[in-house]
Amino acid sequence: MGIHDLDFITQRIDELKEQGVYRKLAVLESPSGPRSVINGKSVINLSSNNYLGLANHPRLKKAAMEALEKWGVGAGAVRTIIGNMTIHEELERKLAEFKHVEAVLVFQSGFTANAGVIPAVVDKGDVIISDELNHASIIDGCRLSRADVVRYKHSDMEDLERVIKEVKDKYNTKLIITDGVFSMDGDIAKLPEIVELAEKYGCLTYVDDAHASGVLGRSGRGSADHFDLHGRVDIQIGTLSKAIGVVGGYVAGRRNLIEWLNHRGRPFLFSTAAPPAIAAACLEAINILSESSELTDKLWDNARYLKKGLNDLGFNTGKSETPITPVITGEDRTAIELSKRLFEEGVFAQSIVYPTVPKDGARVRTIVTAAHTKEDLDEALRAFEKVGKELNLIK
Repeated sequence: MGIHDLDFITQRIDELKEQGVYRKLAVLESPSGPRSVINGKSVINLSSNNYLGLANHPRLKKAAMEALEKWGVGAGAVRTIIGNMTIHEELERKLAEFKHVEAVLVFQSGFTANAGVIPAVVDKGDVIISDELNHASIIDGCRLSRADVVRYKHSDMEDLERVIKEVKDKYNTKLIITDGVFSMDGDIAKLPEIVELAEKYGCLTYVDDAHASGVLGRSGRGSADHFDLHGRVDIQIGTLSKAIGVVGGYVAGRRNLIEWLNHRGRPFLFSTAAPPAIAAACLEAINILSESSELTDKLWDNARYLKKGLNDLGFNTGKSETPITPVITGEDRTAIELSKRLFEEGVFAQSIVYPTVPKDGARVRTIVTAAHTKEDLDEALRAFEKVGKELNLIK
């Protein structure tokens, strides 16, 4: 064996296999929809983040194709050189209007938004106060900054206040960061209480609305709109990759924040701008949401229907408040087997195990969309009932 064989990597992969967490990627062989062809099998898809069914919407496809003809396939440069197209600025203006903020800056993904914004806002001598269950992209953004990081117990407002009191006189800028909707449990951040504490102790607030964009608030405007906190949440991160159906991320807030990020947001500065077809499709999605609440209304109706069905069957769905509904099994192997058997019964719902979730917190995570029909959901519930009884998860 030579050095170029990367034997140490092979050893790490073998360790994953021994731990039972090695996996192969599922292959989607059709458009992302309520029913998809996955690994050669037609199934009801309950693992997509395509909350509103926009990923294959005819209006988005038409907008993308028209932009492709007009602008070509790529922007050709980072936006600070000459990759800044009219379509990019139009998308940001529309997003700012939609979010009721002064300005928006679009990034290549939600992950790069967090990786770019956090280090640009806080520095050495500042502190980040972060929910312990925040997304990996927030964790990485915090690491990239030179600020100190302290964590508070998940959605525990007493613990948040305790942490704030401990740090409030030791730092310059104090930034509280939380997810808007937590992706593993589907619970919603206590944003009104967080904002109250932030204002009481002179902290800034930062909410990552990856799973709230297009889901919470009027026509999916996000958690600040959901709680009527416009002007009181300093930094809002949104995604264009989930409910919007395309790809990208953005930061919404004051104009001076966006001007600063134009100069210091490293992923924005050093990555080529989004292809114009992507920007056009995102713009059309925001147009659709601005016209009507029909899609978000259908999403929530379906979410309540599936959640009630799973609870009535006796499954443990934890503390979910959103279209993310986990079916908690506890043991990793049980979650993996539940997912496998559901697939055999025509339902695709991925298992999630430690270390993504705590030990004894393994689950199959379901995400319902506006595109599912009641017939789809009834069929899925029948599969859950059959397999759940087989595995002694329900009676």
